[in-house]
Amino acid sequence: MKGFFSFVRKETLHILRDRRTMLIVLLMPVVQLLLFGFAISVEVNNIDFAVVASHPTEAVRRQVERIAANPYFTFEGYIRQDEADEVLRTGEVGAVVVFADDYDRRTAGSGEPDGAAIQLIFDASNPNDASSGAGYLRSVLLAEGTGGAPTPELHLLYNPQMKSSYNFVPGLMGLIFMLICAMMTSVSIVREKETGTMEVLLVSPVRPLRIVVAKMIPYFLLSCVNLATILLLARFVLGVPMSGSVVGLVGLSLLYLVLALALGLFISTMADSQVTAMLISGMLLILPLIMLSGMVFPIENMPGVLQGISCIVPARWYIEAVRKLMVEGLPFAAVLKEFAVLAVMTGALIGVALGKFNDKLE
Repeated sequence: MKGFFSFVRKETLHILRDRRTMLIVLLMPVVQLLLFGFAISVEVNNIDFAVVASHPTEAVRRQVERIAANPYFTFEGYIRQDEADEVLRTGEVGAVVVFADDYDRRTAGSGEPDGAAIQLIFDASNPNDASSGAGYLRSVLLAEGTGGAPTPELHLLYNPQMKSSYNFVPGLMGLIFMLICAMMTSVSIVREKETGTMEVLLVSPVRPLRIVVAKMIPYFLLSCVNLATILLLARFVLGVPMSGSVVGLVGLSLLYLVLALALGLFISTMADSQVTAMLISGMLLILPLIMLSGMVFPIENMPGVLQGISCIVPARWYIEAVRKLMVEGLPFAAVLKEFAVLAVMTGALIGVALGKFNDKLE
C-alpha cells in the first residue's frame, strides 16, 4: 500500500502542476453552471404588447391595466387594427390584444363565449415565446372571470416560478461529472502510453490495477470538490432547492463519479493517442448526454427507438434521480430504481474496462 499511495501522490502532484488541467477541471463547472443558470434561459421574462380597442371603455382600460401590472408584460400603447400586422412584423411588440367593439356587452353576462370578446395575436416566429406568452396572458385574462365563466385555479408544483435553472442544474451535473471524470481520466492514461511512461510504471513492484486506480483517485477527489461547488452554487446563487435527501443526493453522485471513471478507463483501452481519446469521448459522451439524457429534451417526447437507446445512457438515470431529490423533494427510497440501474452499470463497466485494459497490457 505504500507504493500505491506513492503513485497517488505522484499523480496528484502531476495534476497540480498542470495549470491548464486544473483550470479546466475546476473552472469549467462554475462557468457552465452560471452560463446555463443565467444566460441560457427558456423562460419568458418580458413581452411587449399593444392593444386594439376602437372604444377603450372603462372595462377595457381596467383589463389592460391588469395585464400591464403583470411583470411578464409591458404595455406599448393603443394601435389601430390595420397596424397590428406591421408592429408584429417589425418586432415592435410580441403580442397584440384585440378587444371587440362591444366588449362591455359581451362580458356583461350575456352568455357568449369569452373568445369572441378578446382576440390574442402573437408573433410565433419563436414558438417557445409565443406558446409561453399566450399561456401567461390567457391565465391573466381568465383570472378576471369575465363573461360568467368559471375562474380556473392553477397550481404549479415543484417549480412555480418556471425557472430554467431547476431543469438545467440536474442535467448540468450529469454532463460535467461525466466529462471531467471520463474524459480527463482517459486522456491521462493515454498520455502515459503515448509518452512511453506507462511501461516504466508497469515494471514497478505495484500491480497494474493499483497503478490505474491510483491515477483515477485524484480525478475522483477533484470531482468531489466540483460536486460541493455545484451544490453550493445551485442552492445559494441559482436558488435551486435541496428539498429531498441531501445525503442520498451525495451518495448517488459519488456512485455516478465512479461510473464515469470506469467509462474513462474503458475509453483509454480503445485509444492509442490523446487526440483519439478526445474524439471518442466527444462522440460517445457529449451528444448522447445532451440529446438522450433528458437534460434538454423530454425523453417522453422522443420516438420509441430513441427512448430505448436512452436507457443505456447513464446520465438519463442520474439526471432523473437528481431532479426527484433536488426539485421534487422526494426521499431516497423514491430513486432506488435509478440507483440500482447506475450500480449495475458501474459494476458491468468496471469489469469490462479492467478486462480489456489487462488484455491490452498483455
